[in-house]
Amino acid sequence: MILIHPPVVKPCEPPAGLAKLAGVMYDHDIPCKVIDANVEGISSLLSEGVMGGYYPEKWIADDNKGAIPKNLLNTWTNRSFRYLGSNITALTSWETYKNIDRYKRAVIDLNRVLEVAASHSGAHLSLANYLDRNLSPVRSADLIRASETPEHNPFYGYFKKRLGAALEQECPATVGFSLNYLSQALCTFAMIGFLKRECPGIRVVLGGGLVTSWMRRPGWSNPFGGLLDDLVAGPGEAALLSIHGTTCRQGHHTPDYDVSSMNDYLAPGPVLPYSASSGCYWNRCSFCPERAEGSPYEPVPVERVIEDISSLAERTKPALVHLLDNAVSPALLKAMAGSFFRLPWYGFAKVSSHLTDLDLCRALKRSGCVMLQLGLESGDQDVLDSMQKGFDLMTASAALKTLKKAGIATYVYLIFGTPSETVAEARKTLDFAVQHSRQIDFLNLAIFNLPAYSPEARELDVSDFYKGDLSLYRNFFHPRGWKRSLVRQFLDREFKKHPAIASILRKAPPVFTSNHAPFFMMNAC
Repeated sequence: MILIHPPVVKPCEPPAGLAKLAGVMYDHDIPCKVIDANVEGISSLLSEGVMGGYYPEKWIADDNKGAIPKNLLNTWTNRSFRYLGSNITALTSWETYKNIDRYKRAVIDLNRVLEVAASHSGAHLSLANYLDRNLSPVRSADLIRASETPEHNPFYGYFKKRLGAALEQECPATVGFSLNYLSQALCTFAMIGFLKRECPGIRVVLGGGLVTSWMRRPGWSNPFGGLLDDLVAGPGEAALLSIHGTTCRQGHHTPDYDVSSMNDYLAPGPVLPYSASSGCYWNRCSFCPERAEGSPYEPVPVERVIEDISSLAERTKPALVHLLDNAVSPALLKAMAGSFFRLPWYGFAKVSSHLTDLDLCRALKRSGCVMLQLGLESGDQDVLDSMQKGFDLMTASAALKTLKKAGIATYVYLIFGTPSETVAEARKTLDFAVQHSRQIDFLNLAIFNLPAYSPEARELDVSDFYKGDLSLYRNFFHPRGWKRSLVRQFLDREFKKHPAIASILRKAPPVFTSNHAPFFMMNAC
């Protein structure tokens, strides 16, 4: 069996979902190979740029990719190619994470090279996203079209060679793809189309977070029947084992990471991602897609989490552990605080009274906690209550101050434009953020997207957000008149312009955002 992590997502850490599946397969004596086609594909395109020298025109011509649009042939492009090798090296060097300007220049220039590399195909490619001028990832007909013309995909040269060799060497009966984000969809189907063309009898299984969201929509009907052999919603372990005629044995299975590839990512050291739970222990927030999909909360016992991370760390020697939970539970926070592995780690935590306990936060710091991501969402209590966030602003304020005292960085997430918010409430969020600007290290500002099938959507006047049969979001007529254009205007002209907020935003790592933010805090210690 081959399991594939397709482009494009941020190439900074290995795919935890496939490592988990691989662990289960190995525990059941089923041969399994994981291919991270995301990092390999991006590295392949960047390597072509290095091998092509400092002349993008020559590189494109020699590789038969066609002409570069004239608007891409400029000083910026030439600089990006000239320093391509040093920019790749920079993102794997700790020294770069002491200088945000040097870091930004490296990221922006690497994005430029990828943009040029994909320009012949009609795609806009970056280190974290993939857009196509002609095909939409929310239209099933376009995904099928991508599968019918895989040679049009900018990663075709890579996956033709890589998957062709894997088919020859491994002779797999089954190939599984993990599709979690829209940015992966078109590339996933291009790769599937290539496999079906080269090896028509191979069994192709498609699962992952995005597929789960599609399949749990009301009235779901599979539009890919002639292309895919199996679609899997939710955890894929039982489905993959069933394909091989095996029943999943009860008990926990430790993820399996390919140690030899841990240094292949754009980070100054190996990152170990780990999921201590699926679903969310709170599971009450309004407009939550997972709650609408009925995803249950299933935690790994905290003692096993500590054992897993410790044993995996012995093998992988990570510079950083990334806890992937929607929110690290209070029980796990306490277990981490009492652990002795002293590994740098970060993850999402729900704002709660636990984070106002200075002794606990200092213990978390001693355990290695570098940063916590906090879904504050709003600085207005009525808005928070309407979203059923389950905390008050006094607790949020105390948590931010306590974490600052303990030496733990915060990455705070805010959402604007929810149905209960107007510019008046948004200004209260601005006031709260300014008042706590010394306790907030990083900010993520987002405009609210309405999940199409959340219970709350039934109470709103909605229209299409993306035109396509696979769209998961809807536009809505804001009941208080604060439409998206006005929200965006407020953010651009007022919120981001405040000196205290602008200072925080300047510190944010572009593209990699929270994935790279801990490295800057580790370097600052």
